[in-house]
Amino acid sequence: MHLPNIESLIEFGEITVGVIRPLGCVAVASDGYDALAMLKRRNGETLQQLLMRLDQAIAKAEESGEYTDEVNR
Repeated sequence: MHLPNIESLIEFGEITVGVIRPLGCVAVASDGYDALAMLKRRNGETLQQLLMRLDQAIAKAEESGEYTDEVNR
């Protein structure tokens, strides 16, 4: 699995994957200042699929400045 945006981000930021009750499993990518992406794991979604979506959301944030927030709706 190739996740270039996650790989680049963790050189200066972080990702976190875990459970936030009552939401369930979430994946968060932060550059140390801002949360670039906060994704909620979908029903039937594998961890690999979630990480791939997170990688794409990081790219979107870096390219367009548009952050993805599926947690605080």
